[in-house]
Amino acid sequence: MNYTDRVTRVEPSATLAVSSLASRLEADGVDVVDLSVGEPDFDTPDHIKEAGRDAITRGETSYAPSTGIPSLRAAIAEDLQTDGLAYESENVMVTPGAKQALFEVVHTVVEDGDEVVLLDPSWVSYAAMAKIAGAELTRVDLSETDFQLEPVLDELGGALSKDTELLIVNSPNNPSGAVYSKAALEGVRDLAVEYDITVISDEIYRDIRYSGDHISLGSLPGMAERTVTVNGFSKANAMTGWRLGYFAGPTGLIEQAGKIQSHSVSSAATFVQHAGLAALDGPTAPTQRMVEAFEERRDLLLDGFEAHGIDIPTPNGAFYMMLPVAADDETWCTNALEEAHVATVPGSAFGAPGYARLSYAADSERLRDAVNRLGDAGFLD
Repeated sequence: MNYTDRVTRVEPSATLAVSSLASRLEADGVDVVDLSVGEPDFDTPDHIKEAGRDAITRGETSYAPSTGIPSLRAAIAEDLQTDGLAYESENVMVTPGAKQALFEVVHTVVEDGDEVVLLDPSWVSYAAMAKIAGAELTRVDLSETDFQLEPVLDELGGALSKDTELLIVNSPNNPSGAVYSKAALEGVRDLAVEYDITVISDEIYRDIRYSGDHISLGSLPGMAERTVTVNGFSKANAMTGWRLGYFAGPTGLIEQAGKIQSHSVSSAATFVQHAGLAALDGPTAPTQRMVEAFEERRDLLLDGFEAHGIDIPTPNGAFYMMLPVAADDETWCTNALEEAHVATVPGSAFGAPGYARLSYAADSERLRDAVNRLGDAGFLD
């Protein structure tokens, strides 16, 4: 059987590879502290689960409009308006997960040979999606600036060209937890306008922040018609398995990307969309409690690593941090899993060799155990 170039040029997910090895060890009876997982360790709030059950009970199990049920699209648009985004229902596409939203947008705006610019470290699937679409990748390194964008705006400007079609910005960031400043986003705006490029603003961690206000890139002057805002319900509402996301942008983009959705996944599940509506309209206390717990865990890890003489830039969002490790981070992560039984993800998978990504979506006792195991096994020397 022959396989296409667009598939063979993509590497398997590094996070799944770590998970697979961890699962094999656990099957052999090994107690693994898994800090590789990119999902909250909290249950979906009760009011959301109840809305999903009620939707099933009353028969909301038929096909939904491909773009999403009207009430959810309207609620999403209203929520985005609170961030200063001038979106209406017709600017919103509901998708089965934010990953699907990103995939559809990339394949709608990127052609073979187009340049896609990534800000490293960046989420592993951005590069894969761009490669599948036939794009050429240009990567701008933020690892020398505590993962902040503002100090490297000149480098970003130098990386852009007439061939640049798309820039992907993710703040709060996976994997670093960095939150980009308003000045950084204004710098992105100036460059996007100068080079006439489309920008995806991936804001999936918007509501998981520990300080400061959220600034949505599409709300800045000059960005409404060139920004696609991506978000979803997986992280802030602990709904990873429900698979519900969305993107918002110009109506022309919605129409064109809608072709991909209608011919592939059709739509997000109908009853899941009603659960998403409850997430938007319901209480915010469950999310606030989750964010408070993440902040406490972040501080616990920072203190634990500082006791070993390791200084890590303080993440101000999401639930990840980047631990500086050996130059060969893949070997470090494999050895840390096999010898200390702590699962992390190599930074090279995110375009940041020499680091390991840690997720603090685990309880405090397990996080302390992870630091102790790594220290006792000599991985923090």
